[in-house]
Amino acid sequence: MVTSADPPTVHGDIIGDIDEARVLVVGAGPVGLTAAYELARRGMRVRLIDGAEGPARTSRAVAVHPRTLETFDQMGVAAPVIEAGRHNRAFTMFARGRRLVRLEADYASMPTRYPYTVIIEQTRTEAILREAVARLGVRVEWGVRLTGLEQDRTGVRARLERADGTREEYEVPWLVGCDGGHSTVRKQLGLPLIGESSETWELADAHLTTGVPQDSIYWVHTGRQALMMVPYSREGYWRLLDTAPGGDAEGSAASRFGAKLGAGLGQPVRVGEPQWSSVFTFQQRMVPRMHEGRCFVAGDAAHVHSPASGQGMNTGVQEAYNLAWKLAQVAQGRAGRALLSTYGEERVPVGEALLDSTRTATFLVQFKNVMAGLMLPVVFGVVRRVPPLRRAIQRKVLGGISGLRLAYPESSLTTSDPGTVAPAGGRAAAAAAHRPGDPGTDGLRAELRDTRWSLLYAQGGPATARTTAADAATAYASWLSVRTVGAEPGECPGPLADPDGQLRRALGLAPGGWVLIRPDGYYAAGGASLTGETLRRALSPLGPEAASGGCEAPRAAQPVVAGSRRLR
Repeated sequence: MVTSADPPTVHGDIIGDIDEARVLVVGAGPVGLTAAYELARRGMRVRLIDGAEGPARTSRAVAVHPRTLETFDQMGVAAPVIEAGRHNRAFTMFARGRRLVRLEADYASMPTRYPYTVIIEQTRTEAILREAVARLGVRVEWGVRLTGLEQDRTGVRARLERADGTREEYEVPWLVGCDGGHSTVRKQLGLPLIGESSETWELADAHLTTGVPQDSIYWVHTGRQALMMVPYSREGYWRLLDTAPGGDAEGSAASRFGAKLGAGLGQPVRVGEPQWSSVFTFQQRMVPRMHEGRCFVAGDAAHVHSPASGQGMNTGVQEAYNLAWKLAQVAQGRAGRALLSTYGEERVPVGEALLDSTRTATFLVQFKNVMAGLMLPVVFGVVRRVPPLRRAIQRKVLGGISGLRLAYPESSLTTSDPGTVAPAGGRAAAAAAHRPGDPGTDGLRAELRDTRWSLLYAQGGPATARTTAADAATAYASWLSVRTVGAEPGECPGPLADPDGQLRRALGLAPGGWVLIRPDGYYAAGGASLTGETLRRALSPLGPEAASGGCEAPRAAQPVVAGSRRLR
């Protein structure tokens, strides 16, 4: 029986009622922490729960790829991640004791300020994100698990249970499930995981004594199977991945890894007792849709797959970022509910592509048969001797893994005019990567950290462009940042210095030209001349609510307020 006689639960320093708690995020891994942080950064009240007793002590994910580093930069948390990890710029392949090829990172066709992957334990990434959400007043409630949920047109009623058996019924307008591969949220919503089971692999973290430098990820083929070695920042420590654990060797995990790596590298390898190891059967599955009513899923709750390309956590983080700004804008009355449909519209195809790419990566990583071991030296001998082929392979592999080629050209939110030079649905961070230190490109990088949409137009051109920009800056201030590229202070709305025109060239903007950038840093629209009509067309996917969203400044993030009623 629900009673209102019990005192409300306290989260942070404020006691509140049900209406003040806007979003319940289930799961405090990297995906849930990203969602909570981005929602709170946009002024939403967030409650964050996790059924575990405390933070994870082991790390599945160890790679933070360039596009995720750009996302972390927009969030303001990139620096501690980069400082805590090791920069990796190479992929080296060995087979039967011979080095086949070393592929160096080549991002020439994908400009980014982060032309490397950061190797960092997932536990450390989570700790950095927990510190970030704590600064916004959000604390993880450990030992609180979701046992069921119901929803209607106005909200979600979640049934929660603590480790001591205390039950709680919690009402909230929105719920985001980031609760992993065995997601309770996904099951409660009746979302099926569609796909196939795959194979059993083993992960381990251990100290290695070996002759290879700790400056590359290594793929090592023994002649019958393959392993991978990923270097941590701590000297001598590696993440090891065995694609065929057990069955062909006896003894401890350390001795098995040592024997296989020695055969592949052609030199003695001493493997210390693993600090952590896990044998697991991975699957290749995903949900057909990513939200149901007022509930959403992200990360492993929406798709599970092989760790071969190290993209699971990265994909989940970007899903949480994609969802958070849309949910905040709708919940705060600054966009229509149709905006939430673009979450699945944009991210389900990404999940499908991810399953395809990881399926291919899994096949390439495994290479279990003897014939593959014999042919590898021949194939990669050609790759090594033909530089254009090697560069093409490097860019193809990096393009898929890095996330830098992800774009939304077919999204309902993308409405570019023929005069637009910026790639439809592409990353604005690519323009911010040109000439670091230049005032214009550095200004764009800072602009991408704003939680709002960004309208950039180039100084000059018709007077209508300046008038349209000024009107938009006044009418949509709560959710739209208007910047005049190349203007001096006081001349136009939001002057953005560009003394050498570097930013205008990077964006392809002639005088009066413009681009509209989404809160997640992708181009939504643009054109050769900014007018009221072109801007209205670009903003039309947000619905009439955007036009009446008010002109107040964005509300600062508040400490968590979670009103709840306990069940007796």
